[in-house]
Amino acid sequence: MQTQTILAELFPNELEYQIDNWVIRGSAKTKIGKVEIIGTVDSAAINQAIAIRLANEVLDVIAQGKKTPIVFIVDTQGQDSSRADELLCLNRTFAHLAACVDLLRRSEHPNLAIILGEAVSGGFLSYGLMANQIFALQSSQVKVMDLNAMSRVTKIPLDKLQSLSKTSAIFAPGVENFYKMGAVDEIWVNLDEQLVENAIESQQTHIQDFLTDNRRQVAKEREGRLLCNEVVDKVLSA
Repeated sequence: MQTQTILAELFPNELEYQIDNWVIRGSAKTKIGKVEIIGTVDSAAINQAIAIRLANEVLDVIAQGKKTPIVFIVDTQGQDSSRADELLCLNRTFAHLAACVDLLRRSEHPNLAIILGEAVSGGFLSYGLMANQIFALQSSQVKVMDLNAMSRVTKIPLDKLQSLSKTSAIFAPGVENFYKMGAVDEIWVNLDEQLVENAIESQQTHIQDFLTDNRRQVAKEREGRLLCNEVVDKVLSA
């Protein structure tokens, strides 16, 4: 489904946006007021320029002081792998972007991320995964690292990882597995304007609840991370 079609279904009223070098910036009218739209499209490889642009857009909304809701649009193949971006410390720029989204959350702006296409690696972690809530289309492709790359990095044989991925969500890519791990709140099948409106309205009513990350508990309930809570509790009580 094309980005234009998806956005039109989610935001049928006064939707305006521009796309410039994979960055989408716009706004729409909903029953709970104006929402700002910030993110990436067309499987963007996020580089220094894109990360800084996203961070600046978030800071601009915070500076207005209106606690305007933000909808993050996520469609990224991950970080740009160019040597230039690595030498410019792209990892630190990603950390800056993540800090800006965290400031947005702590400033009590309702915010959510919608995965339209791909959500991969640092490109996803630095802003989409930082949102209060994360929603994905059924057709979304979500992963941190494919099993071949994971095998190279961890030195665990590929066949072992493939076997583990059949029984453990943490080793397997895919939107369903990220849902089990609590990283995706809901998978959207049928799109309409109420999806975003209801999410934002819920956040406005219970915004303090979203300042605490409870994804590990959700993952336990969904049987996606079976040992996480036990390990964390042991560390905290040590």
